[in-house]
Amino acid sequence: MKRIIAVVNRKGGVGKTTTAVNLAATAAAAGKRTLLIDFDPQGNATTAFGIPKESGLATIYDVITGQRTIRDAVCQIITPGHLDVIPSTADLSGAEVELVTTRNREFRLRERLKPFEQDYDWILIDCPPSLGLLTVNALAAAHAALIPLQCEFYAMEGLSQVLKTIEIIKKNINKPLEVDGILLTMHEGDNPRNLEIEREVREHLKGMAFQVVIPRDPILNAAPRFGRPAVWYHPWSPGSLAYQNLTLEIIHKDLHA
Repeated sequence: MKRIIAVVNRKGGVGKTTTAVNLAATAAAAGKRTLLIDFDPQGNATTAFGIPKESGLATIYDVITGQRTIRDAVCQIITPGHLDVIPSTADLSGAEVELVTTRNREFRLRERLKPFEQDYDWILIDCPPSLGLLTVNALAAAHAALIPLQCEFYAMEGLSQVLKTIEIIKKNINKPLEVDGILLTMHEGDNPRNLEIEREVREHLKGMAFQVVIPRDPILNAAPRFGRPAVWYHPWSPGSLAYQNLTLEIIHKDLHA
């Protein structure tokens, strides 16, 4: 099954890029032809794969502004399996302003992606920590949204807004869009507040939370400094194992869809 997944949350620091990067790496290792689009002007997913930002490479900014094609911007990552990354730089932050007066501005990413969709089994889009035009473009292009949710009170506050935005996109722009799941991140099994949040999510949003939870793991934070996803840098760490299990959960879900 072809999968275009937008990894989205309006709040930063919840494990969004960590999820996108490690999910892309494990999907490729599992035999999925995978493309990761860094759609965040901060370019953290680009850094996580060791791609230099000042290299003169074509970026996703060049793609959505019509200067280059998806194929022009692809960086092939040397790894077992097929993994491509489209990098991002701070130039992308200007794209929202540039596209405001553009016709069909919500569909620029979808239009650019369409001719190349068949080249991949999974396409992951790492969204910026906002619900602006870039995120709308990602959700308009996606089949599903994956929402990382830090096990903290303030992260919970923004969840309803994310779900409401997805519902609006589904109603008005992209009818097939679904929520793939809510991923609980930075989970501490001995923290009563974390356990309470997990219980609330599973009770009130039945069936929406992944069974896998991502534990708080320093390896997940350390790996990007070496230009490698955690699942490559230290594949047996608790966080890396959790992302490997998340990939298997999504694949299993697809097989039984």
